[in-house]
Amino acid sequence: MRGFPEELFREFGFPMPDMEDPRGQEREAKSTGSGFVISKDGYVITNYHVVQDADEVIVRFLDRREFKAEIVGTDELSDIALLKIESNGFAPVVVGDSDQVEQGDGVIAIGSPYNFDFSVTFGIISATGRGTTSGQGIGDYVPYLQTDAAVNRGNSGGPLFNLDGEVIGINSQIYSRSGGNEGLAFAIPINVAMEVVEQLKTDGKFSRGYLGVQGGEVSSDLATALGMEKPIGALVRAVVKDGAAELSGIKPGDVIVAMGGKEIVYFKDLQHTVGRTKPGTNVNARVFRDGKYISVNVKIGTFPNQETTETAPEAPKNPSLPLGLELGSLQDEREPLEDTEGVRVLRVLSSSPAFGLLFRGDIITEVKSGNTSFNIASIEDFKNALDSFDTGDIILIIGNRNGTNIFEPVEIE
Repeated sequence: MRGFPEELFREFGFPMPDMEDPRGQEREAKSTGSGFVISKDGYVITNYHVVQDADEVIVRFLDRREFKAEIVGTDELSDIALLKIESNGFAPVVVGDSDQVEQGDGVIAIGSPYNFDFSVTFGIISATGRGTTSGQGIGDYVPYLQTDAAVNRGNSGGPLFNLDGEVIGINSQIYSRSGGNEGLAFAIPINVAMEVVEQLKTDGKFSRGYLGVQGGEVSSDLATALGMEKPIGALVRAVVKDGAAELSGIKPGDVIVAMGGKEIVYFKDLQHTVGRTKPGTNVNARVFRDGKYISVNVKIGTFPNQETTETAPEAPKNPSLPLGLELGSLQDEREPLEDTEGVRVLRVLSSSPAFGLLFRGDIITEVKSGNTSFNIASIEDFKNALDSFDTGDIILIIGNRNGTNIFEPVEIE
């Protein structure tokens, strides 16, 4: 197949063409998106998913001039692509400051929805710092601007202007049950995009900061159990072995409330902040641990190209069901782990309060709540630990998952 992949036709909502015509000749697939010029010498920004796997990219201007464009570099996680046209004298857009954008600001979107070239729509900023759950999997790495301006398929890559005529975002996604505009559109902040673009110009790729933690939000119940005044920050449930967090001394159970001087209210704030930090940079993290705030110096790592996974080991016998968990002793396994104490999770009942938090193959090594802590070396230790708490208490289950530390809050039922 030449041209664009099937996924791109689904993205734009066009029917898939037959790749063989009646004469037996291969047909070329085409699709459209939007973009804008950022320099007089012909650099153009669009979305990664607009040019993904393209054999040829043609840029057409309002005056109907067309130019072949070179793909200088792309970054899939931020959905940014940088193109270059070999010509001069272009009139670039004025780049604004997306950090100054506020909820309620008026905005203008320009693009080519459904091939209606250079369409203009108006709206407001509905929210800032949004995460999304798009099929592209990039919502964790971009703090989107949400707008109700009419944005449809084909607007992707087009500019979002403020009322001063400055570009503050790149229209990238819509949320729609019908496939058309429903007033829920998302734009990549231009400050984020330009950080990516500068690296794409010089390196052809973007090096993203990486902390190496798995985590989530701090609920009201968990904040109470930890002794926090209010439920803010990023809960560290697990740290990646030899990752930046582990090497810096960040532990499962920590709550990160600031990173590099920026307040962390939600876990996505941590992801956005770290992702925009240059690898190798030393930053200060403010962490809540054991009832008090401490400072941890962190050297930001480099985002890995891919994550590796391991298959959970076969389940040993001798199960027990405390807290709706079927557990097994590590010592009864065919190949016991050396220098490791704890119990293995064999199964999590759907009725268990730990369902969705713990998984088959996890190793539980400690149970903790407030200043009370129990080391777990056997199933009996785990049962005794649970007996020390009351219904409704939040306990913190600490352990290991495929070589990565875990920290999961579970309510006693």
